[in-house]
Amino acid sequence: MLQSNLIEQCKQNNRVAQMQLYKQYCDGMYVVAMRFMKDAMEAEDMVQEAFIKAFSRLDQFKAEVTFGAWLKRIVINKCIDTLKSKKQHLQDLDEVHLKVVDSNYENEWLVEDTITVDEVKVAIQKLPDKYRYVVMLYLMEGYDHQEISEILNISEIASRTQLSRGKSKLKTLLIPIKNGTRS
Repeated sequence: MLQSNLIEQCKQNNRVAQMQLYKQYCDGMYVVAMRFMKDAMEAEDMVQEAFIKAFSRLDQFKAEVTFGAWLKRIVINKCIDTLKSKKQHLQDLDEVHLKVVDSNYENEWLVEDTITVDEVKVAIQKLPDKYRYVVMLYLMEGYDHQEISEILNISEIASRTQLSRGKSKLKTLLIPIKNGTRS
């Protein structure tokens, strides 16, 4: 069945179509939620709530982006809203997700070869929430500043500023420690 037909059937509250769409996207959305949430149960809850919200607002889906991208944004917003309300720390990054998504920033994100992935994970956990969210959305999820501004309800300038400041703080946190002091 074509994706657009499936979505149209979901808009008409066809439970079989909704289950088919759910099965198609639930695993991928769970992976996204796990990047933000501390445990599997919370990630599952975020995915369930995101699907409920998506199905209740399918009339707002205009196919300007893929359904998966639209749903992913809902999942991320749910996770961030929950984390903000609970003031929890974000889930550790997986080594796979420590990649640069914009080649213009490639050199700006380089750190000493002696820095381990675990040290980067710890440093990101130490960033203030506003910087951590932007860094994670930019580096891990591959969103650009326009998308980040929409997700976090901030301006594009604020997104760029917070990414720059987050990067700066991250670099400071990652300066190698030699003889008990940072060099």
